[in-house]
Amino acid sequence: MNAMTRRIAVGTVAVSIALTMAACGKAGDDKKSDSSSSSSSSAGGKTIGLLLPENATTRYEKFDKPLIEAKVKELCSDCTVDYANAAGDPQKQAQQVSSMIAKGVKVLILDAQDSVGIKSSVQAAVDKGIKVVAYDRLAQGPVSAYVSYDNEKIGELQGQSLLDAMGADAKPSSKIVMIDGDPADPNAADFKKGAHKILDGKVNIAYEQSGLWKDTVANQKVTAAITSLGAKNIKGVYSANDGMAGGIATALKGAGINPPLTGQDAELPGIQRILAGTQAATIYKAYAPEAEATAEIAVDLLTGKDFKSIAETTATSGSGQTVPAHLIGATAVTKANIKDTVIKDKLYSVDQICTAEFAAACKAAGIQ
Repeated sequence: MNAMTRRIAVGTVAVSIALTMAACGKAGDDKKSDSSSSSSSSAGGKTIGLLLPENATTRYEKFDKPLIEAKVKELCSDCTVDYANAAGDPQKQAQQVSSMIAKGVKVLILDAQDSVGIKSSVQAAVDKGIKVVAYDRLAQGPVSAYVSYDNEKIGELQGQSLLDAMGADAKPSSKIVMIDGDPADPNAADFKKGAHKILDGKVNIAYEQSGLWKDTVANQKVTAAITSLGAKNIKGVYSANDGMAGGIATALKGAGINPPLTGQDAELPGIQRILAGTQAATIYKAYAPEAEATAEIAVDLLTGKDFKSIAETTATSGSGQTVPAHLIGATAVTKANIKDTVIKDKLYSVDQICTAEFAAACKAAGIQ
């Protein structure tokens, strides 16, 4: 992993920006098309398909897509990437797989919207000789490789971050609310499992529901929890990601309470909520190592090279396949280490974080 990380060139960011700017000219056409193709790929040839699950979470369009495209181009100058986003619709993603098959792509990078439902589509692609790399979420079916994070460990980090933030309130009698991710996402089950390993027996999980990765649904669920449990009885809230945490924070503010709230993905609004004191922690998963390792594996599969030096471990999918895997660690982010994580890694600049609304909080945290 260290050797792979060292290969992350400084030029990646510049290339990513250049590619993104080049794609801007096609933005109007992209919106008219389900495939949202980001490059003028021809059928077959050295074409890698890239299918991402949704665009409600900012990471996919802002980070994953341009990072993968840039790394593919760096490793294979005559390769093209054909891109589509399912916009949260598993049926749409199945259609996009069919479209990639018809176009004759040789390798497909797939971040499944529904890891179970996409199984038949994965099989159909493999039957046509296409190599499938499961990205971020382990799709069921005969995939060739899997790149993601140690998702159960992420859940443990989330759970421990909540306990740490609760301080003296972290006791078996204290009631907390858990808002989990979408059950169709296998990662959500891992986050939940990891969090329960830390939280069970330490606090009273008095209300637990799925927020489906949607801020509006999470807001509704927490509003119901407040009604059911009583606002002042809620001592902490676990949110599986920052997107949902935004909706949860609004519900908590409306009820006049501010218990510790966790999240994930180190989204900019989440970082700003941490500075403002309305969110206690998030989980920072460096996107470049995941995206670039995936691009390396995809290019290796395309060119017939061995990728096992990158996929140094294995993972087992929900359908029982043992898949070569590369799993990346993550870091809990609190107000104390924002400067040493997301700012140091240039995920966000100080100016992006410390807008006028958050300038005083940034100064207090030693960021400005």
